[in-house]
Amino acid sequence: MTAERKALRILAVASGKGGVGKSTLSANLAVALHRLGLKVGLVDADIYGPSQAKLMASEDQKPIAREKKLVPVTGPIGIPMLSMAHLVEPGKALAWRGPMVGNALTQLIDAEWGDTELLVVDMPPGTGDIQLTMVQKHKPAGAVIVSTPQDLALIDATRAVSLFAQAGVPMIGLVENMAGYACPHCGEVSDPFGMGGAESTAGDLAMPFLGRIPLAIDIRRRSDAGDPPAAGEGAHADAFLAIGRKVADWLQQSA
Repeated sequence: MTAERKALRILAVASGKGGVGKSTLSANLAVALHRLGLKVGLVDADIYGPSQAKLMASEDQKPIAREKKLVPVTGPIGIPMLSMAHLVEPGKALAWRGPMVGNALTQLIDAEWGDTELLVVDMPPGTGDIQLTMVQKHKPAGAVIVSTPQDLALIDATRAVSLFAQAGVPMIGLVENMAGYACPHCGEVSDPFGMGGAESTAGDLAMPFLGRIPLAIDIRRRSDAGDPPAAGEGAHADAFLAIGRKVADWLQQSA
């Protein structure tokens, strides 16, 4: 059991602010890595606002406990996962202080993950208690930062980078989400949130730029339906898979 726990690596997916599509990116990155042959698990570390159960169509499942450890549930795609949404009544607000939140995160991460090699952890936005518990106690192997292209999001993304850097967590790279919107009627591409800001910021921070995910109705619809685009085919699946390959290469080189 000790050997298994040491072999389990943690990949933190984070952002400095909410609303940048981090949870959608986390779910699809886990699916992409799963398709690439990695034994992946998914943890929803957003204790107050969990969304992975919906994104991965596992809302109706409840984990069991075995020898005081949670046993992850498995959604239709076959990825084991845990979220507070699997443990609390739907729609119920959690009024928990910092220590309770940290203990909840530890229960999710220290679950019975079996032969899982990599945990993709969907972090809540910001740089608070959960982030500190993660970097101090659980020591991620690396972090992926998600941002939209506009300046306000990039300022907060830079703060997230700073937190992980101070804790000695390697930066795998930065993803630009909601990068360009193609009109479904005329095909014209517009940039409501700007374009290229994340790539430029990655250069300023001397960290890799992992790629762009467009602002697309299909991604939103499939995510709401619990059908991650990365599990299918087409341009949107390819965009997630391209990022997944870069992350997988980084993990292999850093092993």
